[in-house]
Amino acid sequence: MAVMLGVAGFTAGRRFTTRGRAPVAVLPIGVAVVPFVGVLVAAGVVRLEGLVLIPISGILIGAGLTATALAGLRAMDALALRWGEVEAALALGMSPRDAVLEICRPAAVSALVPALDQTRTVGLVTLPGAFVGMLMAGASPLAAGAVQLFVLTGVLLVQVIAIAGCLELLARGVFPPREGHLRARVCQ
Repeated sequence: MAVMLGVAGFTAGRRFTTRGRAPVAVLPIGVAVVPFVGVLVAAGVVRLEGLVLIPISGILIGAGLTATALAGLRAMDALALRWGEVEAALALGMSPRDAVLEICRPAAVSALVPALDQTRTVGLVTLPGAFVGMLMAGASPLAAGAVQLFVLTGVLLVQVIAIAGCLELLARGVFPPREGHLRARVCQ
């Protein structure tokens, strides 16, 4: 699971920040995934076995990767495009963190669009992986549906937390912009 988190963090981070800071993107993904998986294990929904834990964790880590990459990339694009508004907010007395978050909030919304669309159309457009996998393994449709419900809600929860964490770190200046994005440091 640690290797999956590391690869996900580096992959997401290199989309929107410098190579040296890309591994820090593991923080929003890890903060979103690890507690949720812990709750699933503690509640008895998921057994503490590799055969069960790895696929569920992989699905959630992948969701966190996508959300973090989209949020970071869209936030950096918004900052590059609207940097003058950040400077105006600073001139009016806003803190650097609040000025950056004011511009980046729409990035959070747009980063959630793929997950929301997938959740709305599950079973109609796409076949849910956990559901089909459990049916093929011989589980009852009711049990497969329950697991798929946990996966879908888990994916949305992980993505919301990962996006919030990514934007908070960006607003605090943890992620310097990539070449070709914002030239100035986001926060001093």
